Amino acid sequence: MSEELFHQDESLSEVLQQVSSQLRLSLGNIHNALNRLAPPDLRDEQEGVDLDAAVLCQSYYRILRLTNNLSDASEPERPAGQGLSNDDIVGVCREVMDRAELPAELLGIRLEFRSAKVGHIIAMDSDRIQRLLLNLLSNAFKFIGNGEKRVTLEVRVEPDYVYLVLSDTGRGIPAGLLDTVFDRCRQPGRLDPPPHGLGLGLPICQRIAREHGGSLALVSQEGKGTTVTVSLPNRRGAQRLKEPMLVDLSGGFNPILVELSDALPRQAFTQKYLD
Repeated sequence: MSEELFHQDESLSEVLQQVSSQLRLSLGNIHNALNRLAPPDLRDEQEGVDLDAAVLCQSYYRILRLTNNLSDASEPERPAGQGLSNDDIVGVCREVMDRAELPAELLGIRLEFRSAKVGHIIAMDSDRIQRLLLNLLSNAFKFIGNGEKRVTLEVRVEPDYVYLVLSDTGRGIPAGLLDTVFDRCRQPGRLDPPPHGLGLGLPICQRIAREHGGSLALVSQEGKGTTVTVSLPNRRGAQRLKEPMLVDLSGGFNPILVELSDALPRQAFTQKYLD
């Protein structure tokens, strides 16, 4: 990917930070107004109200996701290995897949999780790894195509690295576009139409891998699917073991729905799925 993406000049970084802050303030007001106009009890009782509210809720989540990505893009990249704690990489991956199973069913997608180990401790930032996985799942869901719909995440533990391998049976990426997938946000003519975003997801994933001292590689074949392999150093840090949990990075909102909001139908944002 182009190194320029996350090395903005100071003035642009400041603008992005200010835009993100102002968007968050406005989003808070929108969410409060939505809850007053269509409280959960009313949504449970009236299907029409629930479906209308779901449209607003999904739009809210999409803007929140974009705001998070803009905020990430405006911050300097962390030095590799900074701020990591010992945690269970297998447990984090399994929980992300478990929590994404219900949204996947709405799209007719079958999720599979594979790991030869029940658990494995490495130095990592579990919040950032969760975000990486959800961004990869979002891409897989958006471009799953027709026919067999299956997304598989496998954790492979090797002596030097732990590999997170996410494969899908989607449409794949044309060979001529493979060299641009990490740089699409800088090429407006190559962006997908709304609501598929600005192309920040894969660069953010690549950045998270680098912050762990690892890397991200992608292979794809048009019409057959895509496989993304994330390598993380297989080592522990000085920090003590964290409790096995996923921290909600999305301001109290369901992080699964936030990160997958571009890929899911509006039914995912009706009250029964938000509860």
